[in-house]
Amino acid sequence: MATKKKRTSNVDNDSWVVIAPGGLENAASLYMLGCGDVMLYEVKAFEDDFHSWFVGQAVQRDGRLIFVTPLDPLFLILPYLIKSGKEGKFQRVDQVVKDEEFPACSRLLSCARTLASLHHIAEEKEVESQMYHRYSQEKTMNWLKKKVERTVIALKKKNVSVGEGVKSSTYVRVKSETDNQEEDFIRYSHGLISEYITEDLSKALLTHLGLPELTSPKETEPPSKKRKLSDKPVEAGEDYTKFNSADFARKPPKKMTAAQKSLAKVDKTGMKPMSSFFSPKVKAEKK
Repeated sequence: MATKKKRTSNVDNDSWVVIAPGGLENAASLYMLGCGDVMLYEVKAFEDDFHSWFVGQAVQRDGRLIFVTPLDPLFLILPYLIKSGKEGKFQRVDQVVKDEEFPACSRLLSCARTLASLHHIAEEKEVESQMYHRYSQEKTMNWLKKKVERTVIALKKKNVSVGEGVKSSTYVRVKSETDNQEEDFIRYSHGLISEYITEDLSKALLTHLGLPELTSPKETEPPSKKRKLSDKPVEAGEDYTKFNSADFARKPPKKMTAAQKSLAKVDKTGMKPMSSFFSPKVKAEKK
């Protein structure tokens, strides 16, 4: 009986790479290129303290849960185009997407439809059968706007509550009884997309979406009034010495009630005050 051969994974087709997009605060991130650099995947790890896995009969101490999700490579190519776009000239994309510290970034150009999708974020010019590109802010805004709109559709399809209607219960979002406003969905989607672009680009996208920036309560409050400092001596606006005068009229004593008057006439000789019954007793010293 023929034994079935085990299928071995192709290490060359699936590989882990570290790429640091120039616009995202130069923070290196881990990605995976699969199927011979055709697909790009984002790698995120959820780490919990005192967590492990059972693998067969062994215990794996590393209890991290790794999520691998597809990612549009244009998000990683965009910072390089923005940087080269400051020169204002058309360049070959293979001369733009390069990094001596992270050479794996050039493999992004091998991903499916990367070169065919560059027109979404850059202007194109063909010279002698070669394509040259230059960053376009207008095209990038339109491309990011479509990303936001698709994210809004996905959130509504999954019944994800956003805005003030979000309630957390063991990390599960529940749908609010009231309908969420369209602006809440757009702002939430804008926040998700902003995780993959620079802060300046995020603000520009917010303006392109027609949404004003949210101001904090402190900014809406009027400025506090402060007294102007002056070198001149401060003069009193009223003469307060009159309160020390002998002619100052003091308040007359309060009138006693009939019960207080009768109590005052009682002979209190030999009577103990009420507070003496509640004071601690002092032990007599033994002689």
